Amino acid sequence: MSSATNTPLKKPPLLPLMLLAPFLFIAPGFHAHAQSDLLAVIETDLGDITLEFFPNDAPRHVENFINLAEAGFYDGTVFHRIIPGFMIQGGDPNTISGDPNTWGTGSPPDSVDAEFNNIKHERGILSMARSSDPNSAGSQFFIVHQDSTFLDGQYTVFGRVVTEEGLRTLDMIANVLTGSRDVPLDPDQVRITSLSIISRSDASNLLELPDPGRTGPVPTMSTDAATGNQRFESQEHQFAFDAPAGWLLQEPPGTDPGTPDVVAVGPKNGALDPFISITVEDTNQRTTDEVFTQISATLDELEASGSIDIVSREVATIDDHYAYVVVADAASVLDDAVETRFHQVLVYGSDNIYTITYANGLDDFDSQFPAFQAALDSFAILSESPIPEEDRPPSGGDASSVYSPPEDGGGCLIATAAIGSELSPQIQQLRELRDNTVLATASGSAFMTWFNQFYYSFSPAIADMERQNPTFKEAVRLAITPLLSTLSLLNHAGIDSEAEMLGYGIGAILLNIGIYAAVPAAAIYGARRALRPKTLHAARTRHY
Repeated sequence: MSSATNTPLKKPPLLPLMLLAPFLFIAPGFHAHAQSDLLAVIETDLGDITLEFFPNDAPRHVENFINLAEAGFYDGTVFHRIIPGFMIQGGDPNTISGDPNTWGTGSPPDSVDAEFNNIKHERGILSMARSSDPNSAGSQFFIVHQDSTFLDGQYTVFGRVVTEEGLRTLDMIANVLTGSRDVPLDPDQVRITSLSIISRSDASNLLELPDPGRTGPVPTMSTDAATGNQRFESQEHQFAFDAPAGWLLQEPPGTDPGTPDVVAVGPKNGALDPFISITVEDTNQRTTDEVFTQISATLDELEASGSIDIVSREVATIDDHYAYVVVADAASVLDDAVETRFHQVLVYGSDNIYTITYANGLDDFDSQFPAFQAALDSFAILSESPIPEEDRPPSGGDASSVYSPPEDGGGCLIATAAIGSELSPQIQQLRELRDNTVLATASGSAFMTWFNQFYYSFSPAIADMERQNPTFKEAVRLAITPLLSTLSLLNHAGIDSEAEMLGYGIGAILLNIGIYAAVPAAAIYGARRALRPKTLHAARTRHY
């Protein structure tokens, strides 16, 4: 058992923190009544908190909590960690008479496996503390003071407060004075006098509450008894993999672009904590060539700027899907003096792109690489057909076999100019507009057929010139910016018929003719008129 303090996260981090909790003791003689007909009553000097259980979502946790309560395990314990606006935490046997420095580390001898469910961590929710091991829930529990949904799916919810008095008592406990480590200054004030189990029929003043709020599908985690590897499976993102034994596995909350969907952090054996992350992104109907070409161009620009040093890149197959593999060195984002090596694998699926990254200090990179390789070998995209055997790229082949243009060059001049710039999101929006709106109409489809024939008669040559001359590429980017901005306006137009498609399409064409032809023509005409009197005056002077 670790001696570190167990706690749920105080706020959503980008990288995981070590969370520690006690082990669970399963007492014999489980209560004969159905769990859903039982309530728990926590008595304190500040008031009582009455709790109901969710046995359908977490039957083992409910059973263990009831057994511990009936054995008197919680009597005399203290709510030892109190954070207003977040939660109150209790259930540590060390708080009965132990050294306050050990509070948060006590536990019964046994543990219970995680029963992560999709109930949200909203005000009044009862949830179980745990350590970094998902299957280490013990006697310590916490009650959510204010909504803390960044904990969803990472801790086992198994009950909630069901009386108005209980919510008032929760508020009073949450607002007592605390000192260092969020420990109450007067422990006796928040000591659990008794924690008893009663029948629902014996309770009064119960609130009529709706069903608890729920999220979408919750990933499942399990530990292999033989290897200790942690199996992570997400139905929402349709992938699974094995995190190395002993690594802290967590889903970082948040919606910021680039935030990983799951991270496994390994034991620190050098300057940095090694980690393996997986980030899921929608393909947005981009083809493999489009995605890999953009990656290649971005890497080229980063290397040219000196941000990274590319060691290798190649094409491979992961779980029978196309994959782009790059190894690069860069300064650590945490410490510029520490050089970091990244091994990143982008796996292209029919619906999602999965970016699997292993990073560690350069000096320690090889020591944990076998663990990463095992995790990579275990990666699987769920419910998706692999690419046909005859269409697979040669594993270990040069990456240029997929991402580079043909020998004679070519490509889209707009995409080439926009790669790595602020115009990339607009390009993607226009692709979605083209695929989902323009091509959905007969007039739009006919126009795109003609436009592509015209556009690709000159686009490849200009794209090649952009690759060869960065200054020319920047000039093209500036020139196409008005075009992209005006076409992006169509994303806000309601196009639901052929007539609307023709109307908005012709309007967009005329607007661009005005920008690229009429405005320059008017400027030239105005300049000539401004210069004309001076020219005539000069001519008359010479004549006389």
